[in-house]
Amino acid sequence: MDRELEKFIKDHSTPEDPVLEELFRQTHIRFVNPNRTCNHIQGMFLEMISRMINPECILEIGTFTGYSAICLSRGLKDGGRLITVESNDELNDFARSYFAKAGVEPKIFQLTGRIQDLINSIEETFDLVYIDADKREYVEYYKLVIDKVRTGGFIIADNVLWGGKVSNIDSRDPQTKGIIEFNELIKLQDNIEKVILPLQDGIMIIRKK
Repeated sequence: MDRELEKFIKDHSTPEDPVLEELFRQTHIRFVNPNRTCNHIQGMFLEMISRMINPECILEIGTFTGYSAICLSRGLKDGGRLITVESNDELNDFARSYFAKAGVEPKIFQLTGRIQDLINSIEETFDLVYIDADKREYVEYYKLVIDKVRTGGFIIADNVLWGGKVSNIDSRDPQTKGIIEFNELIKLQDNIEKVILPLQDGIMIIRKK
C-alpha cells in the first residue's frame, strides 16, 4: 500500500492502544517471524467485528504473542471468554503478561499443545472463531470447528491471499498449497456465506447459515 495512503488510514482511525503499541514493538524485537502478529489497523478491525457480534465465546487458533486475542476479547459479552490455542508453549508467559497489562487476562484462557487435539477437546459452542496458525492445516482447522460454531456464527481466517501467491495454483510450497486448498474448500461450501477482504494479507469472513 502507498505510504501516504497508509498514513491517511491510520490518522483517521482510532489511535493504537499504548499496550498494543508496546506489544507490537516487543514482538518485533524479541521474536522470529514477527510479521505473524496483527498490526494497528487489522487489530482495530478485529475489535470492531467482535464488538458488532458481541460474542459470548470466541475460539482463537494461533495465539502467537497475543495481539489479536486482546483485540477480540474487548468485544465479549460480560462474563464471556476467549479460548486461544497455540502449539508453542514458549510464547505463553509473554502473551499472558500483555493480557494482564491490557486488563483482559480474566477473559482469556490459554491452551498449548497440538492444535487439532486441543480443538477436539473443547466442548464449547462458539459465536466467533479466528484462524491464524499453520497455513498447511487451515482445511483441517475449518473441518474441526465448523460444527462447533453456532448457526449464525462467524469464522474469520487470516492470510487468505498469502502475499498474492494464491494465484499460483501449481505452487509446491506447503503453506501456499494449504491456503489454496482452504480457499477452494470454502468456495464449494453451501452451508455458509463468505467474503474475502483485501485487508493486510487477505481476511475471509465466513457466516454459518
